[in-house]
Amino acid sequence: MTASPDVIEDAPLAQETPPPSATLGGDSKRSVEQLALLFFITVPFVALLAAVPLAWGWGVSWLDLGLMVAMYYIGCHGITIGFHRYFTHGAFKAKRPLRVALAIMGSLAVEGPLVRWVADHRRHHRFSDAEGDPHSPWRYGESVPALLKGLWWAHVAWMFDQEQTPQQKYAPDLIKDPDIRQVSRQFVLWTSVSLLIPPLVGGLVTWSWQGAVTAFFWGSLVRVALLHHVTWSINSICHAVGKRPFKSRDRSGNVWWLAVLSCGESWHNLHHADPTSARHGVLKGQLDSSARIIRWFEKAGWAYDVRWPDAGRIDSRRKA
Repeated sequence: MTASPDVIEDAPLAQETPPPSATLGGDSKRSVEQLALLFFITVPFVALLAAVPLAWGWGVSWLDLGLMVAMYYIGCHGITIGFHRYFTHGAFKAKRPLRVALAIMGSLAVEGPLVRWVADHRRHHRFSDAEGDPHSPWRYGESVPALLKGLWWAHVAWMFDQEQTPQQKYAPDLIKDPDIRQVSRQFVLWTSVSLLIPPLVGGLVTWSWQGAVTAFFWGSLVRVALLHHVTWSINSICHAVGKRPFKSRDRSGNVWWLAVLSCGESWHNLHHADPTSARHGVLKGQLDSSARIIRWFEKAGWAYDVRWPDAGRIDSRRKA
């Protein structure tokens, strides 16, 4: 089980060191996981730049588009429901099969090993938009040049900084879980699976190498690049602009036009005002597909003790 939200947010952080066999991925700058992440950030980004002229000149098939959308939302909800709301903040509890499934789904997003992702995000909340935050866009100051530099830092550059968040300090609960520890260490494996599913399906459906190649381009490379930049926009854009109807100690804002693509994560002001809430889009008209799916999990009996916001909880966090 995940640590309770109160333990995650408020208790002193554990310092225990796991045995050597529990070594996790992404804990050094030149680890295999870090090099793989660098490669799978750069290559999909190049594909994303090429996507517009290719779509204009040759079009995109419904199969390629379907694979891109399906894989995008599997990975996106794996990040938002699994890595973020469940593993990082304990917004609900999950039965074992769902717990492992969410770990794998989030890994398909190709955003780094699970335990490192969670450790970085818990550290972000501990020092949000202050010294110690690993990816605040206000890192260099408030002038326009400083903010532009900070936005680049918060969007992507911070992931390759020499300083790494100590995973044993910020995610000891996950390190103790052998299943989760294994999924985290298998980042390169799940990255490979994520990238190979679209060309495998595309090749089998069309029974051609061309179908496999175009499915790989759209369903793997373009999809990963788009999901990366939407996720990173929560760190950069949603901490620089947006409406702030709720009280928080940072500059997190709600950015409505990212809501559908981010699966509800861009209602970021409420999230920082109430980090353990299972729903981020709490106001009228705020779409939050992640909360909807958590509700389905709850009805199916796979998720329980869900921390849903009620009217009193929401009102207590509104600005006066």
